[in-house]
Amino acid sequence: MLILSIDTSAIASAALLTGEGEILAAFATEDTRSHAEVLAPGISSLMVTAGVTSADLNAVVVGTGPGPFTGLRSGIATARTLGFAWNKPVHGVMSLDAIAVDAALDAWRLGIDEFAVATDARRKEVYWAHYRSTGGTAELLAGPFVSAPADVPALPVYGAGAGLYPEILHGVNGFTDLQPTASALGRTAAVRLVRGLPLLDTTPLYLRESDAKIPGPRKRAL
Repeated sequence: MLILSIDTSAIASAALLTGEGEILAAFATEDTRSHAEVLAPGISSLMVTAGVTSADLNAVVVGTGPGPFTGLRSGIATARTLGFAWNKPVHGVMSLDAIAVDAALDAWRLGIDEFAVATDARRKEVYWAHYRSTGGTAELLAGPFVSAPADVPALPVYGAGAGLYPEILHGVNGFTDLQPTASALGRTAAVRLVRGLPLLDTTPLYLRESDAKIPGPRKRAL
């Protein structure tokens, strides 16, 4: 099995993985505002680097957020377009799961039963979800949510949201700068696909109303 994984919920990233979770090629930006410009060229480059064509792929996987409108739309639209053009199934994975997959292993080693994952939602808020670590595997208990950092439960927190609000969130050392990446997202998806477990569709998890509003009717001139 060969998977193309894409995530633009925070940074823009893509990866090619086998069904065993081996990463053949990957790229990730540090910029959180240039998704549309870098994603398609990045995907093309990594496929050339790995010597992979669309005919070799079995599935496309994309992070469904939560994330901001513009960034999230870039990744989901790209995944849907490639899936249609290449006639490949397209699956969604909640983007916070891409952090939780690594967080669960660390939590298991530290004896942490439950933890939260938090990322930057801007506007002095975070996107977050509540997980349980079961033998090093992340089990989603609640979420995703968008809220003020103070509303996140008093749990160990993994992810860049903890790094932004260290005075409020109980960040786990070494894990307070993590962003969702396509590589980790793809590993999560690969395990589920190989085991025949269900994945999400590609409906985006915006969690907020759009800032764009339809103008009301024009007032009549007197």
